[in-house]
Amino acid sequence: MTQLSAPAPLPPYRDSILVHEILPIAIFLAFALLPVAAAFGAETYLLGLFMRVMIFAIAALGLDLLVGYGALISFGHAAFIGIGAYAVGILASHGIGEASISLPVALAAATLFAYLTGAICLRTRGVYFIMITLAFGQMAFFFASSLAPYGGDDGLTIHARNTIFGFSPFKYERLFYYIVLGCLAGCYLLCRALVVSRFGRVFRGARENATRMATLGFEIHRYQLAAYAISGALGGLAGFLLANATDFISPAYMSWQRSGELIIMIIFGGLGTLHGAIIGTLAFLLLGEWLSGLTEHWKMILGPLLVLIVLLARGGLLGLAAQVAAWWRRETIHSISDFTWTFGRLVRSLASSIGERLSFNGIKFAIQLFWSRIRG
Repeated sequence: MTQLSAPAPLPPYRDSILVHEILPIAIFLAFALLPVAAAFGAETYLLGLFMRVMIFAIAALGLDLLVGYGALISFGHAAFIGIGAYAVGILASHGIGEASISLPVALAAATLFAYLTGAICLRTRGVYFIMITLAFGQMAFFFASSLAPYGGDDGLTIHARNTIFGFSPFKYERLFYYIVLGCLAGCYLLCRALVVSRFGRVFRGARENATRMATLGFEIHRYQLAAYAISGALGGLAGFLLANATDFISPAYMSWQRSGELIIMIIFGGLGTLHGAIIGTLAFLLLGEWLSGLTEHWKMILGPLLVLIVLLARGGLLGLAAQVAAWWRRETIHSISDFTWTFGRLVRSLASSIGERLSFNGIKFAIQLFWSRIRG
């Protein structure tokens, strides 16, 4: 009996389209529709929560650019957020609340700090790179703590959000929400364009084999420094938005714990995917928000849960989803194959039975016809 072959699995490009094209669109569409759904519930709370998610997702995108595509694990990334936030707070304390001034200052300060520190950090590798980025991050933290005129350890309250040429868009929560969403979408598209460009190919090539890329004539240090500065600029943008969203700045924005949380976010979602950083940030902050409502010791639950996800789900939540999808597809293919084989066997058996019956009746009719003619 001929064995029926199983249907061929889905082509790999379909999974690639689903993960890299459809999923990011679905994420941003969900963010865009959230205010509509929030209008039927606790709108102010939900808009504030998801604004915070998107702001930290911007910083996580910059970190994923370094870690996921360049294997440069920065443990001082929160310093860029703090510098961007302090640029807003310090200018506001001197009566400068114009976003057309504070935003460029925040971006320039964070980018300059990233460029100067990156020029030193990128001369090291491995654990030494991690430690020196941590050292620079802590230097920024203690420097902010020492700024007594701007609150010191207690932080500084911003009494009015920034304006744009006299208009106050940040005062309206829903409009501010869509501004943050637009910034997140712009940063995502920028990072994605960088990754697929010639710059991104060289940057990724340096991760795989820096010596070979240098042999080909590329100055690896310049590419890595440029990526580090871009990552710092994204952190500065996140700090600018965070300061306006919370109306407060604090040295805690620069702490190594915040840097560690950013690393957890991108690992949680899936390294080297960009939208995985957004998913990881969303999952991490929402999970923390939910657990904190259950117990004050919620970090005792969150910690082991994150360890399990990292150990059991290679590739973070995106990797876990891919594993589940592959398992479901295998089971579906096996079920279809079993059904097809059983149905085919039933059809063949039925056809054989009908054929035998038709053959017997035909022979009987021929004999009767032959006998009737002999008698006739």
